[in-house]
Amino acid sequence: MGDDYFTSWLSPRRINGLGDYFEFNLLPKIEGIYGEEQLKFTDLPYTEPKIDAVFLSHAHMDHIGHIVFLDEEIPIHCGQGTKMFINSLEETSSTKCGKHPYVTFRTGQKIPIVHLEIEPVHVDHSIPACYGFIIHTSKGALVYTGDLRAHGPRNDMTEEFVERARESEPVAMVSEGTRMVEVERRKNHSEAEVEKLSNKIVSGTKKIVFITHYGRDMDRFRTFYNVAKGNGRKLVISPKKAYLLDKLVDDEHLDLPDPMKDDSILVYYKRKKSGCFLEKDYYVWERKFIDKMVNYEFVRKHQSEIVMDLDFYQFAELIDIKPDPASHFIHSMSEPYSEEDITDVVMHNWLDHFQIVFHQLHASGHMNRQQLAELINRIKPKQLFPVHTENPGLFKKVHKNVCCARYGEIYTL
Repeated sequence: MGDDYFTSWLSPRRINGLGDYFEFNLLPKIEGIYGEEQLKFTDLPYTEPKIDAVFLSHAHMDHIGHIVFLDEEIPIHCGQGTKMFINSLEETSSTKCGKHPYVTFRTGQKIPIVHLEIEPVHVDHSIPACYGFIIHTSKGALVYTGDLRAHGPRNDMTEEFVERARESEPVAMVSEGTRMVEVERRKNHSEAEVEKLSNKIVSGTKKIVFITHYGRDMDRFRTFYNVAKGNGRKLVISPKKAYLLDKLVDDEHLDLPDPMKDDSILVYYKRKKSGCFLEKDYYVWERKFIDKMVNYEFVRKHQSEIVMDLDFYQFAELIDIKPDPASHFIHSMSEPYSEEDITDVVMHNWLDHFQIVFHQLHASGHMNRQQLAELINRIKPKQLFPVHTENPGLFKKVHKNVCCARYGEIYTL
C-alpha cells in the first residue's frame, strides 16, 4: 500500500514519473498503457498503447489519481458528473489528470469497445456520478461493483444496479470490500442520522459550529446546508467549495444550491499577499465569489449565526476567528486509522486549545460486511474477485468460489 512508504509530507516525486511507484510495486509494470514521458526514469520501455479504453467509476482520488500516468492517446470513459469533478479539481489545484480524450456517459447507455459492450449503471456513494459496470463478453457478463452503499439518500440507484447485475447472470464479479472486516470499530450512521444528530448540535447551541467533510461529498454538503438553513444560520464555505458548486449547480440530478444566488451561503476568504482582502490577492477562479466574501472579522462577530466549513488544513484561521469557548466541531469523515495518527493528535490539540467540543458523525460511502454479503448473494456471480479491501479472505465466508487476485497475475473467464 502507498501509505506504507508515503504520507502527505513525503510523496512520490512528480519529476520522477513512475519511478517512485515502480520502486515499491505501487503500480504494475504493464507494457502499452503508460505515457512515454512517465516512463522516462524507469526500466520499462515505452510501447504504443495496447488497450482501447479506460473506464472510471467515479471521481475519488483513489480511482482517478493515477490516470495522469496513462498514455494520453487512450480514451477515458466516465460519467458526465465525474468529468465535471475532474475539471474543477484541475482548475483549483496543482493536481493534473492528463490531456486524455474523454468520452462521457449516463446510466442506460451501452458503450461498444471492440468485442465488448460496457453498460454503466449508477450506484449511491459518497460522491455523485458513481457507477458500477456490467461488461458483456462472449463468455458472459462480468460485473464490477465500483464503490457503493445501501444506506445513503440514493440507495434506489444501488438497488437498480444490483437488480441489473443479477439479471445479467454474471460469470464473474469484481467486488469492492472496503468495510469487509471482522469487527468494525468505526461508528457509521446513515446520511439521515448524520443530519438529525447535526441538527441537534446546531439547534442546541448559540455558539459557532464548525464542520469538516470530504470536499466532493455533495450529500454531506447538502446535509449541512439543510441544517444551517433550517436553524436560520448562514453556511460559510471556501472559495474552492463555491467553485465546485458553481460547476455542478446546473446538473438537474444533483439538486444543489447556487452559491452565487443563495442567501444562505457565504464564502470565506483568507488573508493573502497584501493581507487586506484585495481582489488581486486571489486566483482568477476565486474572484468570481468576491461579492459573497466574508473574512475572519465577520465570522468572529457573527458566531451564533454561522455554520462554517473548516477543514484541518485551514485550522490556522481559528487564531483570527477566536471562537467562543464551548463552540462545536463536527468531524464528518472516517475516523483515523489509529490513535497514534499524527493528524488526529494535532487536530485535537487545536480543538482543546480553543476549548471546542468535538463530535464524530459520519456516513460511510461503502457497504458493511453484512450488506456486502447480501449483495453477493443476490447477484450470484459464479466467481468472485475481491478488490479495494484489506481482507479479501473474508469473502470466502460469503461465496464458495472466491479468487484472491495476486499482483502481476492474469486471470481469464
